[in-house]
Amino acid sequence: MKIQWRLRMAAAQREVWTGTELRRLLAEKAGLELSSASVSALFTKEPSQVKMTTLAALCTALECTPNDLIEVDTTPVERPIVPPRPVADLPKAASGRGRSMPPL
Repeated sequence: MKIQWRLRMAAAQREVWTGTELRRLLAEKAGLELSSASVSALFTKEPSQVKMTTLAALCTALECTPNDLIEVDTTPVERPIVPPRPVADLPKAASGRGRSMPPL
């Protein structure tokens, strides 16, 4: 599965070009106050997690849906076929009587 963060594209399609503009929209339309560093990180990096309230605020500010911000590829990952491990040959018993005698 592959996830792609598309905030920058969604913002650009709505003519929001900078983190400052996005930060202002978040405050005005969604009532969410984020630091400049937080908005910059959302704008420039792919986050490992996003709070649901932040996602909802982004959707409200940009008038979009979560599908506009997150692209999920659910194609199953192909795993290489691993051949079964060979069973090691067990040592053969020298005789049924126990230890063998040393050579003469």
